[in-house]
Amino acid sequence: MNIDYKRTERAFIELGVTDFTSFFKQDYSSHLFEDLETGKIDPEYFYGAFRRTAKMEVSNAEIKGAWNAMLGSFPSERLVWLEGVKKRYNIYLYSNTNQIHYDCIMETFRKENGLPDFNQYFIKTYYSHLFGLRKPYVSSYLKLLEDEHLTADETLFIDDTLKNTEGAAEAGMQVICLAPPVTVLDLDL
Repeated sequence: MNIDYKRTERAFIELGVTDFTSFFKQDYSSHLFEDLETGKIDPEYFYGAFRRTAKMEVSNAEIKGAWNAMLGSFPSERLVWLEGVKKRYNIYLYSNTNQIHYDCIMETFRKENGLPDFNQYFIKTYYSHLFGLRKPYVSSYLKLLEDEHLTADETLFIDDTLKNTEGAAEAGMQVICLAPPVTVLDLDL
């Protein structure tokens, strides 16, 4: 999925949160956002806590809209790439996400592709809000490797955030960091 963190930052600025990057950015999450992304708090609690922390009066829908603004579309060529890779390798998804984004992602996928479930591309998906752990913490990669009986040095981890690939490398995995404008389509796997 295309993700543009700046769109969410701009959306929150429009709501009056001028210091949104002190809450969240691609390589940083405040405790509130980490709790949301590890499933420690639900969306309703998050909305209220965000209002209190940001000291502003906005609706749940406004927060949800700004938070989901970063989520783009699913380029069809990347889905084709996943299908091809899936034929040659066992692939898993490990995503830092939360219930608010997850619901939006799945709905976007269904609307754009007419398919019921994005998860079909993977042997198993690990969404941080369900897994209870998140990247870049080494313990999260070790738990995933253990759960799937994977050998770290035989496992390739691909991510677009340097901090996340550093954590995976520390856990013993091989890594590729996709620095924009590079995408998975540029990889020769």
